Amino acid sequence: MNTMTNIETIRTEKIDTLNDLIAITRDSATFYNDAAKAVPNPALKSLFGEMASSKNGLVGAMSREVRTEGANPATNGTVRGAWDKLYGEVRSQFGDTNYGYVSQLESSEDRLMKAFNEVVADDDVPTSVKQMVTNYLPTIRSHHDMMRDRKWSMQAASASH
Repeated sequence: MNTMTNIETIRTEKIDTLNDLIAITRDSATFYNDAAKAVPNPALKSLFGEMASSKNGLVGAMSREVRTEGANPATNGTVRGAWDKLYGEVRSQFGDTNYGYVSQLESSEDRLMKAFNEVVADDDVPTSVKQMVTNYLPTIRSHHDMMRDRKWSMQAASASH
């Protein structure tokens, strides 16, 4: 009986953890998609579209993991994600629209990377769940670093003018 309870606990933890990460990743995908439509810069439109597509791929992969456990994946983002997106849209109306979106998307990447890293660092999360989440970290880090570098590049260009 104890073994069955432990297996069920791990299963529940996996489903809950993945659904939390799905919601946060979905926030990011939605924000990138909206930003791609809003920025005037063609290179950023393309980059944001690619990032949205990649985030949607992560959502799909994690959703398949949840379905494998016989559960339903999260279908919505988070309230904070909606507020962050709104803030980014309002902020972009004042000043450089391109930079405003890059800056907010970089903050969104910080939030996403923090969420994934917290799961891996949490001693209460089962090892099997941590290992699965660890598989997504290279993509998460790559996205984060790309937006951070883009933001720094735009700041440097602005400072030199």
